[in-house]
Amino acid sequence: MIKRLELTWIHETSDESIGKYVQNKIGRLDRFIPRRDRGAVHVKVCLKKVKAADNRRYICEIILYLPGGIVLKTEEASLNTYAAIDISESKLKAQLLKHRQQHSNPRIYHKIFSKFNRSGIALRQVFINRYNVYAIS
Repeated sequence: MIKRLELTWIHETSDESIGKYVQNKIGRLDRFIPRRDRGAVHVKVCLKKVKAADNRRYICEIILYLPGGIVLKTEEASLNTYAAIDISESKLKAQLLKHRQQHSNPRIYHKIFSKFNRSGIALRQVFINRYNVYAIS
């Protein structure tokens, strides 16, 4: 779980159930952050209530600060607070996966592929899942 999480309400009173929901949803994003960076991650969540002429909308803005000055930001509006949180969380998850893919250590995959090359399996037959490597024959 992410330890440094700030929750801010604008134009709305704070609700304990929504606070726990945000803590649970956003706190689980640490699975997508490299282990060496998990202690230094800081998250700001801002929930806004916008009163338009025809309906009420809720805006969820999430700013995630990673070490090295990297900032990931998402903002989503919806008719429901929970829906706005869910959509923002999925967008931030996609950004974290892209960041992890760009900044991961390519030598790990080099070691994995070299083992399969020695055993005579072609690279196109190797399927890498999140945690496992499978050889497709």
